[in-house]
Amino acid sequence: MKQSYKSYYPITSWAEDDRPREKLRSKGRVTLSNAELLAILIGSGTRELSAVDLSKQILVACNHDLNQLGKQSIDQLTHHKGIGEAKAISIVAALELGRRRKAESTQQLESIQSSKQAFELVLPSISDLPHEEFHVIYLNRANKVIQLKCMSKGGISGTVADVRLILREALVCRASSLILAHNHPSGQLKPSKADVDLTNKFIEACRHVDLSVLDHLIVGDNAYFSFADEGLI
Repeated sequence: MKQSYKSYYPITSWAEDDRPREKLRSKGRVTLSNAELLAILIGSGTRELSAVDLSKQILVACNHDLNQLGKQSIDQLTHHKGIGEAKAISIVAALELGRRRKAESTQQLESIQSSKQAFELVLPSISDLPHEEFHVIYLNRANKVIQLKCMSKGGISGTVADVRLILREALVCRASSLILAHNHPSGQLKPSKADVDLTNKFIEACRHVDLSVLDHLIVGDNAYFSFADEGLI
């Protein structure tokens, strides 16, 4: 739905304390709204909309959900009048930096003791993807993380997890246990029959090489389903 603005005042005509850049400098970044932070990224608006109003329009299209905004492609962002390729790239790059920052902080985790900790570890890697990916957390005997690795990438509705490749990686890095994780871009957390069958296949295969499957997480829209918590492992 298009918004109409009866009057338009460019940011340069605003009181200095209300301008996003000056406000950040004088009052600090936490005082800015999401729209104001986004406005700093895009730099300028259009003849009809200020950068802040244009940013609000973009956020409305994403239901004010930064996770949804993080999933937007360059082409999708350029559908907004006033957002060219350069501005779209700036938005995508900034959100990717935020994702990587979160990923680096979670990777400092000493050990995995719960499904929530496992979820927090994999979330930055797969939360905003428009396609499915299958990741594996490899752990030692003390449940300390040896590595988190993406083992396959697929389409919107599925990806193929190769049991042999995943077990080979476990043997190479001398893991004692695994936590499986994949995302559902739709946000639907309920496991499919294929998800259940694959989990059982992994459990059986790992048993033969003295490995344990501790959990299988399905991740979608900042939430998760844990096979272990639901008694399915």
